[in-house]
Amino acid sequence: MEHGGDVYTEGILKGRELLDFSSNINPLGVPSSFKKNVDEALKNVERYPDVEYRKVKYIIRKYLDFSENYFGNNKCNGELSLDDSDIVLGNGASEIIDLVISCFNSVCIVVPSFIEYEKDALKWGCSVSYSSLTDNMDYDYEDIKLKIKNADALILGNPNNPNGGIIDKDKFYEIVNFCNKNHKTIIIDEAFVEFTGKIGCSFLREMKQFRCIFIVRALTKFFALPGIRFGYGVCKDVKLMDKIRTKQNPWNINCFAETAAEYVLQDECYMDNSLKWIEMERKFMLESLKAIPVVEKTYDTYSNFVLCKLGDMSCEKLYRKCLNAGILIRKCSNFRKLDDRFIRLAIKDRSRNQRLLSVLGNI
Repeated sequence: MEHGGDVYTEGILKGRELLDFSSNINPLGVPSSFKKNVDEALKNVERYPDVEYRKVKYIIRKYLDFSENYFGNNKCNGELSLDDSDIVLGNGASEIIDLVISCFNSVCIVVPSFIEYEKDALKWGCSVSYSSLTDNMDYDYEDIKLKIKNADALILGNPNNPNGGIIDKDKFYEIVNFCNKNHKTIIIDEAFVEFTGKIGCSFLREMKQFRCIFIVRALTKFFALPGIRFGYGVCKDVKLMDKIRTKQNPWNINCFAETAAEYVLQDECYMDNSLKWIEMERKFMLESLKAIPVVEKTYDTYSNFVLCKLGDMSCEKLYRKCLNAGILIRKCSNFRKLDDRFIRLAIKDRSRNQRLLSVLGNI
């Protein structure tokens, strides 16, 4: 199992229903705004999508302008002034990540992180270097400064997967400035950024000023639409964006993904409810996990998952025990720089969180 969310191997294919804590999807489920309008997509299945995706890009531009104030706690003034040329659409964030990495000869990856960064880099023949998080799972900004000097691009998550940490903008500014002056690109994966709430940690505003910043977003996590496969990249580097587009096939976004984006990115009620849920349940999970004997340490998170270090039990053994109880967790031994004592747990609604905690507490 390379990723979370594999409910097939031990679940569906064996006729068994599992409670999936390995997949970091919003437990509020698919927004009703999409469900109510899915017939609109059905009406469009007999024709090709607009190859330029002009309506979808317009919706994304509106959403990003809105989100800068909404998730930034109304601290930002003015619009981002994005053009359609500043947006590239992908079949999930994974396609965007893959394509942008393919544009470079050498990359520096902050680890542990989403394992597809490294897999994509190696697939495209990139020279890869690594900057490791500290023991407390914080970014090592001095090490990043050193490593980026010998790479064309830097890749990191904000929040980062699997630990949920966010970038300290004040400490990161020197790196951004260096990359901008020296024609290097910073790929910031913000697939989980909405879960951080209204603290304004996105780099959208900085992207407007620094063309070196490339931001990756998706509908997958916050809007609970992993099956739709809709992601997008945002950047002011015209040459890089054009290079990515030349590598893409036309009509890579289907009409259901188009319709989903149109409605969920304007669903403020769903966003309000999601932020109320994550603020309450994240605090509950972090506090509750501290009382679980099998868990030696939990790491602070700004996302909808928690990285845990186990005591005397391996992640494989705990995985099997949880699986026997009908629960799927994420083993983290395949993350670079983590060993078999680490697991990642999604944060869900109260009843499901309590079921997980009960199972863990009895181990």
